[in-house]
Amino acid sequence: MDMGKNILVVDDDVIVTSALKTLFKVEGIKNFVTFNNPLEAVEYLKENKPCIIVSDFMMPQMNGLEFLTEAKKLYPDISMILLTGYADKENAIRAINEVGLYRYIEKPWDNDELLINIKNGIERSYLVEKLNEKISELEVANKKLEDYSNNLEKLVAERTKSLAIANLKLSGIIENCADGIILLDSDGKIEEINPACENFTGLCAKNIKGKALASFLEFETLAAKQKFVDENGFLPLLNSDKSEVLIKDLYIINSLSRERTPVEINFALCSLEGDERRYVGVIRDVHLQKETEKLRDDFIATLTHDLRTPLLAAIQTLRFFLEGAMGVLNDQQKLLLSTMLQSNEDLLGLVNALLEVYRFESGKLALCKTNFPVKNLINQCYEEIKPLATAKNLDFELEFETGSDEPYIYADRGELKRVITNLCGNAVNYTNKGGQIKVVLKEKDNDIIFSVIDNGNGIPKEDIPHLFKRFSQGTSKKRSTGTGLGLYLSRQIIEAHNGKIWVESKIDKGSEFSFLLTDVVTTEKERQEING
Repeated sequence: MDMGKNILVVDDDVIVTSALKTLFKVEGIKNFVTFNNPLEAVEYLKENKPCIIVSDFMMPQMNGLEFLTEAKKLYPDISMILLTGYADKENAIRAINEVGLYRYIEKPWDNDELLINIKNGIERSYLVEKLNEKISELEVANKKLEDYSNNLEKLVAERTKSLAIANLKLSGIIENCADGIILLDSDGKIEEINPACENFTGLCAKNIKGKALASFLEFETLAAKQKFVDENGFLPLLNSDKSEVLIKDLYIINSLSRERTPVEINFALCSLEGDERRYVGVIRDVHLQKETEKLRDDFIATLTHDLRTPLLAAIQTLRFFLEGAMGVLNDQQKLLLSTMLQSNEDLLGLVNALLEVYRFESGKLALCKTNFPVKNLINQCYEEIKPLATAKNLDFELEFETGSDEPYIYADRGELKRVITNLCGNAVNYTNKGGQIKVVLKEKDNDIIFSVIDNGNGIPKEDIPHLFKRFSQGTSKKRSTGTGLGLYLSRQIIEAHNGKIWVESKIDKGSEFSFLLTDVVTTEKERQEING
């Protein structure tokens, strides 16, 4: 610590103060002030705070005890050293008791001893000052704590009342909510339900708690059930990293009436303590929505079915004209009739696509599975698409990575052809002239993976989740002129085969559309058993 922080020396003897000045300068101490008159020193102290005071005892204007008493009034925590002769030793001891001196030093003093005591006195002044600051802070904190303690009971009462009101409101909402509200543990077992959920199941809360929710559910399709429920009847999806889970295409069964109510259940993670998870689920009755969708789909199906007959008649009539059945046509007439024919064929394609959507969504489509050579199917699709690729000067390649020369698969040949043709056709449409497209078939462990890889413009990341939905037409970068049903139907067909279809794409790098069919490759023995 710097010893030269405003040391105050008071002694009526000029020789003493001069000697101390010389000592301080030799020791490199700069911040000090000396007085030969204690009255002047008192005036100085009124405006300036020293770190330590060194005072003589015997002074004519005011003795050291009186001077230090005045200084103590101004700065009670400052260390004070009294210089005294041997004869005044008794007075020095009295000053220690009355004033609270830090030290007294007898004249003549030892310079090293004096310097050490001054240094220690400065340290003491600093520590006492910091201690008093902490004491003041503690006193303020204690005062705040005392005030808080006095108001704590009031705060607790207000908070308790607020929570009680909030709980009452929440309970009212839960009890009177038309949607079923259910709380599940990490195993998918029921912990709490509301009255609406009791109505769904036909059981009271005490008879439902502890049972697996899956025991009250029935899914529309086996694929939907396998997606959400494992072989033990649990909902493993709830233990995934997702904070929200939506389960659709299912019914909740009333245990008394056996009535099946179509519902959607939205789960949200509401607590997580260690490995323990809790999910709150909202069960919504969607039978009105289902009825509305069915009416809409039936209307579309009826309308599109009734449109096919006049469209086919118009197409056939236009073809008769173009084939010269009604006489020779000039070039302008041929162009006009060809345009009409193309428009009617496009409209028929849309009608057929809408009918296919209806067949898949209504469950009226039954796959017609047979054993057939898959390479043969892909080659056929390839040859049909190749002229379109050649017209755009595309490098259109076909590659097989199969374990056998001609693998057979058990699937619906016609529906798979629709998927393959659609994926290849899209690649041709979305690849720039002079680009590259590769069609790849891989066989592995009785599974097949079909991929179409192009180096086109690619698909923005935000558009990928919408590609396989109904009426999704291209991307935000390039809009398709088609119906927007091709990829949707492809997904429906692949999922009907218990397969999976997906896309990987990068902007300005290209896209790769793939689908996987598992356990479809058949052996010769299996083919004989199926055909036999």
